Amino acid sequence: MEDDDAGLWARVLRGDELALAALFDRYDARLFRHASRLLTHREDAKDAVTVAFFELWRKRASVRLVQGSPLPWLLNTVAHCARNLERSGRRYRALLDRTPIAEPVHRDHEESGVLNSLRKLPEREQAVVVLSVLEGYSEREVAQALGIPAGTVKSRLARAKTKLRDDLAGEGVQA
Repeated sequence: MEDDDAGLWARVLRGDELALAALFDRYDARLFRHASRLLTHREDAKDAVTVAFFELWRKRASVRLVQGSPLPWLLNTVAHCARNLERSGRRYRALLDRTPIAEPVHRDHEESGVLNSLRKLPEREQAVVVLSVLEGYSEREVAQALGIPAGTVKSRLARAKTKLRDDLAGEGVQA
C-alpha cells in the first residue's frame, strides 16, 4: 500500500518531498501535542515539530523505523528539540534578567506536578517514559526506536518511575 508509513518512507528514501509532506500532514498534530506537553510556548512547540521534520529529511538514510513507521523517531527528536529550545529560552531569560530594565519580568505561573517532574528527569529516562508511557509503545519498540537493549528500557523506565514517584510525593501529589 503506497500511502501507509512504509510506502511513504520508501518514497522519502528516494528523495520524494511530497511523501515527506504526507508524513508531516499525518503526524503534525500528534507531534505538536507532544511538544506542547514539554514546552510552555506554543510557537516553540511549532518550531520543535518543524526542526524534527527537517532532521528527518536530513538524516533519512539513518533513521530507525519501528514497524515501518518513523513516528517513534520523530517523537524522540521532537523531545530533543523541545529540550534544546527550553534550554536556549532559559539562557535568553537569564540574559534578560541580568539586563537592567525599568520593570521586572514576572512569571505567570509556578510549574508543578507531573510535567514538571517529567522535565526534571535525565534526557535518556525522559525519552523512555514518553515513548512507553505517554505514547504507548512496547518495550521492544522503544528499544528499537532508541537503539538500546530492551533490558535498558526496563531499567530506565523503573528508575524514572521511582524518581517521578519520589518527586511527586515531595510535592504532596499522590502517585
